[in-house]
Amino acid sequence: MKAHTTIEEEIFYPAFKEAGKKEEAKMYFEALEEHRAAEDLVLPDLLSADEGSEVFSGRAKVLKELIEHHADEEEKEMFKDAKTLMSKQQLNELGAKMEQRKQKILRELN
Repeated sequence: MKAHTTIEEEIFYPAFKEAGKKEEAKMYFEALEEHRAAEDLVLPDLLSADEGSEVFSGRAKVLKELIEHHADEEEKEMFKDAKTLMSKQQLNELGAKMEQRKQKILRELN
């Protein structure tokens, strides 16, 4: 999850915000808050809960719902808008940068 959120926050989201206008800026800030909610609030609480408890089950469900909602918005709104706001070359360059950064993060985490 850390690699995914980092590459989006460092590379994709800023490029998306810069390419867009007011609506894209709103999506940018909402996506950042969704990352923060999942990564900084729900996930730490989930990891501290007993895996067999109802508390763990509830927190896992909330995290799953947050991630599904976030992914759905990205796929249906952000990525769709990005295709109209940026050229294919720009998107390919962003994708390459994101993959390179992701691999670096994964090496650092291991």
